[in-house]
Amino acid sequence: MLHSKNPIVDEALGALAFTPDIEAETAEIYARLKGKVSPIEWQIQAPLIAAINRLKRETNAVVLAHNYMTPDIFHGVGDYVGDSLGLAREAAKSDAKIIVQGGVHFMAETSKILAPEKTVLIPDLRAGCSLASSLTGEQLRLIKQRYPGLPVVSYVNTTADVKAETDICCTSANAVQVVEWAAKEWGVDRVILVPDEFLARNVARQTNIGIIAYKGACEVHERFNAQDIAEVRAAHPDAVVLGHPECPPDVIAACDFTGSTTAMADYVMQNKPKQVVLITECSMADNVTADAGEGVEFLRPCNLCPHMKRITLEGIYASLLTMTHEVTVDAAIIDKARLSVQRMIDMPPTITPARYDMIKARHHVDVELIS
Repeated sequence: MLHSKNPIVDEALGALAFTPDIEAETAEIYARLKGKVSPIEWQIQAPLIAAINRLKRETNAVVLAHNYMTPDIFHGVGDYVGDSLGLAREAAKSDAKIIVQGGVHFMAETSKILAPEKTVLIPDLRAGCSLASSLTGEQLRLIKQRYPGLPVVSYVNTTADVKAETDICCTSANAVQVVEWAAKEWGVDRVILVPDEFLARNVARQTNIGIIAYKGACEVHERFNAQDIAEVRAAHPDAVVLGHPECPPDVIAACDFTGSTTAMADYVMQNKPKQVVLITECSMADNVTADAGEGVEFLRPCNLCPHMKRITLEGIYASLLTMTHEVTVDAAIIDKARLSVQRMIDMPPTITPARYDMIKARHHVDVELIS
């Protein structure tokens, strides 16, 4: 039996069982997850998935599931799935009264900024982000004083107080486009791009706009190195290597394709390579596998995000059952932060979304790193 620290939740969990009705109700989901979930695991997961989907209908709730969620969440209970930009757009337009964030805390804050009238829940308050915690609003205010008149572009992987000090947010899907827009809009030839140093360095290799960067990093992507790619290619010379722009530039230069999580998934679905490596969080490959079907072999390496893995089916069920944990943002912060997030959402789609030019990626372009 599954257990939580809440007796109400424990009682509800104890009543869940893998019955023939539950098996039939979840059969379509299980068909997508075969090979990723064992029959024994499914007997535990299926009742939870059915119960969560029932609670969503009863409470007018939706689950926004990031690409790094585990397959049982991503395919089992996610109403909207995708990267940070896609989930932000869905949060803004959803008619649901309750949003359960299948992701980390900054994503829940972003949902609240865009939909302050909605109740936003996160199943585990410990689901943070090393990148988001690397920069505070106060630190960004000091950076702006140091570089007066320059626009601030903040990666969406930031806290609400950072977004409140930002001119426009970006994701890895549109960072180059946003940087060039901001430079043109402000009439300058350089911009501040925080907090991800590696994203900033990779963007700098795609544009003539000067980049002032901050020394933050994602603990998942910074651990990859060019040797990882070399070893994969030595063992699997025909494999296609797809990288995320939060990786170090030498990793990106060694890849065949670079883009956001959605762009990587789209590449696999459109090209169906026989062997592919996703240089990003491990659950990404598991989720794309379920969509790609047979004929595409996913190879490692990959790294797990400990924060994303704090979000579980049990946690989502408990969150909906007890309406915890609610994410709130100060109204004054929301008013300031909404403009930067909305500007990002309002950017027109790129001609080639999230695709980084791999020829440019191999050239060295300096950034000014804030010390």
